[in-house]
Amino acid sequence: MLKSSSSSTQPENVPYVWLRRIAVVVIGVIIWHLPIPWDLQPAAWRLFAIFITAIIAVLVNALPIFLAALLAMVMAVITGVLSPEKAFSGFSEGFMLLILSSFLVAKAIIHSGLGQRIALYFIRRFGHSTLRLGYCVVATDALMGPAIPSNTARSGVLYPIVLSLALDTNSSPEDGTQRRTGAYLMMVSIASLTVSSALWFTAMAANPVGAGIAAQYGVDMSFGNWLLVSSVPCLIGLVLLPYLLYRTFPPDARSTPEAPLAAARALREMGPISRKELITGVTFAAMVLCWALAGVLNLNLAVVALAGLGVLILTGVYTLKDLRREGGDALETFLWFAILYMMSSSLNELGFMGTLGSKISAQLVSLSSTQVYIFLTILYVLIHYLFVSQTAHLLALYAVFLEVAVAAQVPVALMAFSLSFATNYFAAITPQGSSCNVFFIGSGYITPREVYQQGGIITAANLVIFLAATPWIIWACRVLGMM
Repeated sequence: MLKSSSSSTQPENVPYVWLRRIAVVVIGVIIWHLPIPWDLQPAAWRLFAIFITAIIAVLVNALPIFLAALLAMVMAVITGVLSPEKAFSGFSEGFMLLILSSFLVAKAIIHSGLGQRIALYFIRRFGHSTLRLGYCVVATDALMGPAIPSNTARSGVLYPIVLSLALDTNSSPEDGTQRRTGAYLMMVSIASLTVSSALWFTAMAANPVGAGIAAQYGVDMSFGNWLLVSSVPCLIGLVLLPYLLYRTFPPDARSTPEAPLAAARALREMGPISRKELITGVTFAAMVLCWALAGVLNLNLAVVALAGLGVLILTGVYTLKDLRREGGDALETFLWFAILYMMSSSLNELGFMGTLGSKISAQLVSLSSTQVYIFLTILYVLIHYLFVSQTAHLLALYAVFLEVAVAAQVPVALMAFSLSFATNYFAAITPQGSSCNVFFIGSGYITPREVYQQGGIITAANLVIFLAATPWIIWACRVLGMM
């Protein structure tokens, strides 16, 4: 079984670890006792103190993300900031079960041998370099975008393929070779999902939500309109990001000329597709089809994933024994993400996010419309450090920021599209910034600290690309009659 994402791959000096932990606790106590700003409820400020302390603990590598989240939840209940019922509410969210079940289905794909076969086909065709494999991942993700209206579900499709690619290029956290190819490919997957979700209107659940809010301001975000506006910045991002990560987070193995030959030999040795591979392939294809048609057929994404897992267990492709032996990291990921999602949602419900957005935005009245546009976009992105859910972020701040933009005479269509795209491309800014990330972090190839570092670079690059594409967005909106 792969190592959990929350465990460090390098030994730590114990005294230094405890010094960092003590420092984090001191920071948390100071934040807790600071005067409560604005008109926030005491519970909102104290929950923020607990939440931000947990995030700092992960950032400075004082605690693994699972333990930081667990202790934060315990502190929130012990101090009376949250009731036990509220603290446990994150575990009942449907998309949490989607993450858990999709994680296990991905393991079944590897276990059956289908994942290895798919990876070998990719390696035979594109395996001459790790960079080419990265672009292959990006192309696959982008092509699936319009058909799978959930970036979480799409990451569930990508993850087993990327994991197999890593394993079959001799990269595994089990033997310390995660940086050979696997870490790079996992990070490219996270980066790709931030852009593919912005490329297609149907690629992420929050896109139609933002469109509904924007429609109140006369902005028409239909499928075709969205694609025209998003095409240039997204295509630039899809081309640039794999190469950028190749420079900032390079794989140890850059050139793999022997890989295509080895893949061809392995495919011959595997022979024809086995019964387990066939069942897994049909089941997985049916799951993807159901995910793609979920809106039309009124299907729950988590139920689809659980049904697929049930079929794989029923047919003996993935046994209960396999589940007990290999499900630990999936469960750990489920727990820490559910806790952080609950805390972020609670901050929003207590008014912290809305108050923060409106108070800061109110200070922009003296700026020009261009300055307001740039500042609001950057601020909207940076605030996602405090959010776990992209949709929750959009619901809390999207309308507030649009109101400020209108008051500052920023073209509303420009601001609406900018914020909608940002809701997608800021997903990599933290490990918990999107449920997409948890599959790849849970693989053991990349750590939360690396995601904070490289995710910051990915987000900054996306921010520059989309701001630089402002003339295109303005032109496209004018062509569409929205400006």
